[in-house]
Amino acid sequence: MRNDVENDDDDSYPKPVGRRSVFYYGVGHMLNDITAACWFTYLLLFLTEIGLSPRDAAIAMLAGQIADGFATVFAGELIDRFGHFKVWHGAGSILVAISFSSVFGGCLPCKILASCSSVVETVSYSTSAAIFNVGWAATQVSHMSMVNCISLNSSSRVVMTSCRNAFTMVANLSLYAVALVVFSSIKATTHADIENQYRWIAYTSIFIGCCFVGIFHLGTKEPRLKICVHGTSNARISWAYWFKKVLYYQVGLVYMLTRLVQNVSQEMSWTGQRLKAYYSAGGILWVFCGAGILFLPRNMSAFMYVISVLIGIANALMTVTGVSMQSILVGSDLNGCAFVYGSLSFLDKISCGLAVFALQSFQSSSPKTEEALSTDNISVTRYGLGLLPAVCSLAGVAITYTMKLQTQDSKSLMEPLLE
Repeated sequence: MRNDVENDDDDSYPKPVGRRSVFYYGVGHMLNDITAACWFTYLLLFLTEIGLSPRDAAIAMLAGQIADGFATVFAGELIDRFGHFKVWHGAGSILVAISFSSVFGGCLPCKILASCSSVVETVSYSTSAAIFNVGWAATQVSHMSMVNCISLNSSSRVVMTSCRNAFTMVANLSLYAVALVVFSSIKATTHADIENQYRWIAYTSIFIGCCFVGIFHLGTKEPRLKICVHGTSNARISWAYWFKKVLYYQVGLVYMLTRLVQNVSQEMSWTGQRLKAYYSAGGILWVFCGAGILFLPRNMSAFMYVISVLIGIANALMTVTGVSMQSILVGSDLNGCAFVYGSLSFLDKISCGLAVFALQSFQSSSPKTEEALSTDNISVTRYGLGLLPAVCSLAGVAITYTMKLQTQDSKSLMEPLLE
């Protein structure tokens, strides 16, 4: 069961990738996705439950995001320099599994030092969070950049990205299913019971993710396109090459703004103009959803279910098309693709970390501060969940409008997406 990685042949354009190959590639990010969903959903709750203040909990998360941001850049450079996508993916996955279990496993330095100081706890959880995000970054960059070396077919790259993001949705749903079972079966009568609930959720998520990592490694072999592309040299492309491209900064901003929003999409033939059109549609839809969150009256709260569905559609369009723009940016310059994915993720990680830190910090602000930031009808939460994503979406659409996306092998774009 090995995927049919595309090789050079006599055809004038690359062939689509097989369905099995798309599936095996798509499941490769499940461990990252399910732990990330647990990270953003339950970590802050867990840390505050065990006694950290909301600000200290936010510091731990911010430390992880900063480590993630820098790790993506260095991981991209090292992958471009030494290759071996699957080795980096496997090593990162192992680090994710071990470190994520330690995040929810308790404060080891507190036990060693026999101290329950908030400083020791904050440093301990911040360190574990940073290590987790380093492994997460290695897995993410190797998996994302691998798609460009599996196929030169632009539409197949979009399909693989769509499959990858579809399994992101599967990971999110799996997490909430696990949480439902855990919260239903383990009754929280004591403080220790609450901690055990979160730990069972984390450990089960790790197990599920590791199973899919195994499927990925069994079904996918190391891409060969990076070794030789149509007889071109395999010399590593320098950072300066990308920094001179205007499209690099445009795609970077769009990706950062998109990741502040987020998730899944559909299959069809793709061109640069279509990517821009679908991204813009998702962005505009998010603007309306943001307005709904911001101004929806309390007595019409049932409409949030409708808004949530629309947000899912908008996230789907923006995420898949936004990531696919990175593939167009890379094109056939495969020897620098990992750096592109790593560096573009840097702003994403830092900005998301700062946004979460700012919002979480308001949880520990004084009542006067909260009152100053809120009105009779609009709360701080509404500003954070409605206004911020809507503004980011609008900015992303504006930047996308200025892009000049040119897809190679235009003939292949009219071919079936899958064999």
